[in-house]
Amino acid sequence: MSILLIAIMALTVQAQTTTKKVYDEEINQLEQIDKAVADAKASGKFVIAQVGGNWCPWCLRFADFITKDSEIAQTISDNFVYIHVNYNPRKSEGEEKTKLAAQMLKRLNSPQRFGFPVFVVLDENGKVLHHQDSSFLEEGQGYDKEKVLRFFKSWTPKAVKE
Repeated sequence: MSILLIAIMALTVQAQTTTKKVYDEEINQLEQIDKAVADAKASGKFVIAQVGGNWCPWCLRFADFITKDSEIAQTISDNFVYIHVNYNPRKSEGEEKTKLAAQMLKRLNSPQRFGFPVFVVLDENGKVLHHQDSSFLEEGQGYDKEKVLRFFKSWTPKAVKE
């Protein structure tokens, strides 16, 4: 029995450490969004803000998923400035961070109502075009490649502007 428990604990620790943290918890989210919009405008792309946090297993799972699939990674690279926008719902972060998080959510038209992660598509001028509820991209305990590609391809600058 104890050997089984040790094996389960080892696998749990390994699973938790294999997914790298992708959200910068110290960055000013509004400045991060503004920089991404400027970069998108300069490159003829749109912005996708993946809102969530390192506390969210599904957020980290999605970040890992899109980097391991070359077709998805290329679609993103060709069409989007992709950013991970940190949101921590805990009030223990302090008043300043809580206020900044509220401003960020307002700037992105309240995407938190869809759960996390949530994807916000912004055009090259910073206008929010779409919120994508990530649950529609899931399959089992992961994400479905075809659903994810359909989402990204539906919101490329070319698709939106045609």
